[in-house]
Amino acid sequence: PLLDMKRYSHLLAGASWMAEFGNPDTDEWEFLKKYSSYHNIDPSKPYPPMLMTTSTRDDRVHPYHARSFVKRLQETGNCAELHYYENIEGGHGGAADSKQQAFMQVLYLEFLKRTIGNGSM
Repeated sequence: PLLDMKRYSHLLAGASWMAEFGNPDTDEWEFLKKYSSYHNIDPSKPYPPMLMTTSTRDDRVHPYHARSFVKRLQETGNCAELHYYENIEGGHGGAADSKQQAFMQVLYLEFLKRTIGNGSM
């Protein structure tokens, strides 16, 4: 996930997106910070259960985005349930093969079952 719009242009392919998103190192930051999820975490508000996933080998969106977002959210202490999974293989799609794709789907479904489902299937 692309979550830190202040630093995105300094990580991996981020510099190539500046024509689309803007340059955070200029006055364009005033606009970018409005939709920078990392910078808009409000420590006074509660957050719903969350599952954040990324891949160590994502060559487009650096895993820093997910890592730092989760860390910052943990520091607020206002997330009812916060889970983080980082696949050490895969890439931008998060899985390297069919077995990993199936694992990720089960991870998502189990999270949904526990958080918004009734807990049984």
